[in-house]
Amino acid sequence: MTDHQNPKPTDNLPPPPSTNPPKIYGGFSGAPHFPNPPDRTNPDAATLREQWRFAIKQYSKWYSHAWGTAILAGLSFYALGWIIKGSNPLPSFKHEEADTKSASSSSDDVGAVPEVKRS
Repeated sequence: MTDHQNPKPTDNLPPPPSTNPPKIYGGFSGAPHFPNPPDRTNPDAATLREQWRFAIKQYSKWYSHAWGTAILAGLSFYALGWIIKGSNPLPSFKHEEADTKSASSSSDDVGAVPEVKRS
């Protein structure tokens, strides 16, 4: 009695690989020999549309991942700068009170040019 549930094990094996791998550039001519040559005709419109939609999805995913990574890196470096410096690492976001205090203390320095008051 034959068992129809178990197919022959040789039916599921892939074909053996070729002994000669495909060459990308042949000889000294420099003409490329593609292992997967392009199609002789363009695919139908539905296939092209599907491929285009897939490409747009992939690009959108990579684009959003790149922006997310850039934002995360920026925040991480800002936080690291804050930890190392102990205060805001960006000098453009200082309070005006700190600027006026530093300006008044710098005018007390020796050799500083006094401000001329106009009336």
